[in-house]
Amino acid sequence: MIGLTALGFGLGGTAALGMEHQGKPHLLKSVESGLWEVTKPGSKAAPKRICLADVSLLAQFEHMGRQCTRMTVSEKGDTALMRYTCTSGGFGSSDMQVVTPRSLRIQTQGIKDGLPFHDTLHARRVGSC
Repeated sequence: MIGLTALGFGLGGTAALGMEHQGKPHLLKSVESGLWEVTKPGSKAAPKRICLADVSLLAQFEHMGRQCTRMTVSEKGDTALMRYTCTSGGFGSSDMQVVTPRSLRIQTQGIKDGLPFHDTLHARRVGSC
């Protein structure tokens, strides 16, 4: 009976995956590429500047520069939930909220270098690359 129950959960999980899609969420299509500045509110760390052709890369901010596969799990209003896994290990989940076409709020959590992280980020476009 346990095996059948596990199989049932597995099939349900496969059906749920059908709602996911790879690539950029539709709501990010209005967001401009270019030079972005990312800050962690409340942190004394200097803002990081990143030149991006694909703004959806901000979903994997903690794994920037690593080869990761991103997928959009859901979109509702001005927010998209994205999940990603990286070939070098590590993964994450990010809620990306479009504040304006030049401003995003990102809540992200996951595992990086074997340790958990949970951050809120503010990203704003500051110019062209």
